[in-house]
Amino acid sequence: MTGGGRFAAKRNGRGEVGDPWSPAVEFGPGVDPRLQPGQGHAAPPSAGLPWIPQSGWTAAPSWRRTWVSRAILLGILVVQALLSLRLRNTAFEDEALYLYVGHLQLDQFLDGTPGSLGFTASFSGSPVLYPVLAATVESIFGLAGARALSLVFMLGATVLLYSLTRLLFNERAGLCAAAAFATTQSTLFLGNFATYDAAAIFLLALAAWIVVRTAPNSAILACLLAAPVAALAVAVKYAALMFLPTVVMLAALAVFPHRGWGGLVLRSILLPAVTAAILAGALALAGDNYLHAVRVTTTARAVGNADPLELLLDCLEWGGGFLALALLGTVSYARREGMGEVPGLRQAANRGRRWRLALGLLLCGTALLAPAYQMHLHTGVSLHKHVGYGLLFAAPMAGVGMSRLVGAHFRYPQLAILIWVTLLTLGMTQSQNRYHAWADSTRMIATLESQLKPGGRYLVEASSVPRYYLRAETTADQWASTYAMTYTDRTGRRLSGERAYRAAIGAAYFDVIVLDRTVTRELDDKLVQQLGTNGNYRLLAKLPYRNSHGSGYYQIWVKR
Repeated sequence: MTGGGRFAAKRNGRGEVGDPWSPAVEFGPGVDPRLQPGQGHAAPPSAGLPWIPQSGWTAAPSWRRTWVSRAILLGILVVQALLSLRLRNTAFEDEALYLYVGHLQLDQFLDGTPGSLGFTASFSGSPVLYPVLAATVESIFGLAGARALSLVFMLGATVLLYSLTRLLFNERAGLCAAAAFATTQSTLFLGNFATYDAAAIFLLALAAWIVVRTAPNSAILACLLAAPVAALAVAVKYAALMFLPTVVMLAALAVFPHRGWGGLVLRSILLPAVTAAILAGALALAGDNYLHAVRVTTTARAVGNADPLELLLDCLEWGGGFLALALLGTVSYARREGMGEVPGLRQAANRGRRWRLALGLLLCGTALLAPAYQMHLHTGVSLHKHVGYGLLFAAPMAGVGMSRLVGAHFRYPQLAILIWVTLLTLGMTQSQNRYHAWADSTRMIATLESQLKPGGRYLVEASSVPRYYLRAETTADQWASTYAMTYTDRTGRRLSGERAYRAAIGAAYFDVIVLDRTVTRELDDKLVQQLGTNGNYRLLAKLPYRNSHGSGYYQIWVKR
């Protein structure tokens, strides 16, 4: 390069620019000829210094970069799988209930025997979807197989999250988002937990990926492919309905840089309309029981007595650091779009500051939905799982935040390492604590099995657990729990609540009673006092247990 900016082109054999026989190409003063069109960059102060591009992530993805990113993603998935599979415990009562009902549904489909026994009206998801799928896998591979199915769903959600973030930003932000999401307690916990949640999160991730992936598509109706996926997510887990507005708004924002206001308005109308039509048709076919279940378990759930402040502190413990990282990404991205976070910036000229801020607030705000709703209801039931739904949507901005901290050319990789190790440590510790929030029931099940008799009746605090493990020897109507019960005494009176339990014990209705003082502690204490003075029962065993909340013991009473 001369002082006037003349670049001596080299011969390439085709007489094109770069051929010494063609005229030299003139460049303005201080402009490096190696820049691509539109990448104006001032020359360095010293002509002797090598030229360095602004960011190594602004170029189009290369074959090498693509495969390196995929290799790193594979490593993230391996870490996520290992951290989930390290969790060990017997079945939780929700797992046992869903798998048991899934087997009942399978029996109904295959043999024509009675099915869900009224569970439809109280389930938080359709009993003919996930429970049947999980029970099918469990019948072949056992409880570990059903939990591995959840791991597949959670790994799939991480892959979709990476791809979605890469489409919105780039590979580096995608890898940071995947790495952060893969270490949260909800991700690790749900990856080895046989309930609806992992499947619902996967379907929400798939719907979000579809609307972002189809945004540049010339066929604007392609986004409607997400409608049946979103509807299926709600059918699998009714609480997923809370996150459908985010999917719709994400669809509108994603298409705006490519199709402007027309595409935004069209998607905002068509996608929710088609999704609502699918859900309405499904409810019409399913019947009133499903609508009642949606109200009871989701939209009109009973108010609890939990302290909202304690729930807030729990949410901050499980996702506060993650959300702070996502907010950092939002602020940084809104202030400055550069540094390679958006490789296709010049092809999407409508990505202004307002668009960037709207995207960040939408994704981060979604993380607050489940905590805010459960704080409103004063209930902490399943909150540690529901937090993960929102973190899935906040993860792209967390990836941007981590990427910005690293800086161009990986200037500060130690910051990303420190953040990720912190998230990893918290996720491992918290998921381990949550996975041992219930006691190991191995000894209790073995003792109870030794007391089974034909036609026997059994009262167990969490009856779904022994009912699942002992389903080959018993039937559903032989079991009762301390959560709720109705009992008709000898005079024909129909009793409920504490009066029902006291009358049943007084009449020696149950053959075996198992109490552990974990959920219905006050009732348990009253029943133990009655059992101690009732000559019809004797204490067979007190089996100690320990969980993350402390220690206790199973009291097993048998009829004399």
